[in-house]
Amino acid sequence: MPPPQFTTASTMLRQRLASSLRTRGGAAASHSRWTSPGHEERPKGYLFNRTPLPAGQSRKWEDWELPCYITSFLTIVILGVGLNAKPDLSIETWAHQKALERLEMEKLGLSGSGESE
Repeated sequence: MPPPQFTTASTMLRQRLASSLRTRGGAAASHSRWTSPGHEERPKGYLFNRTPLPAGQSRKWEDWELPCYITSFLTIVILGVGLNAKPDLSIETWAHQKALERLEMEKLGLSGSGESE
């Protein structure tokens, strides 16, 4: 039989979970800690809950948008150019180049020296 403190703790935990599960579904009569009477029941159905502007009117950019877009574009360009221009320093490329050099030296008849000129 478990010690009495574990039984008390498990009972208390079970009661807390049961009460939160009852109110989490959004019961109409009671309010939970995640909702309040001032929140909307359902979204309006528009992106970011913004109503569309009248016809012919364009949305005004916020202060953070232009620097964010410029920084994102420049980051993509710098990474694209930089990652494509980086040198190939893999061991496979080095071994391939050494093998080609040895084959070339064997063709020239210098296979015994092992050193490049």
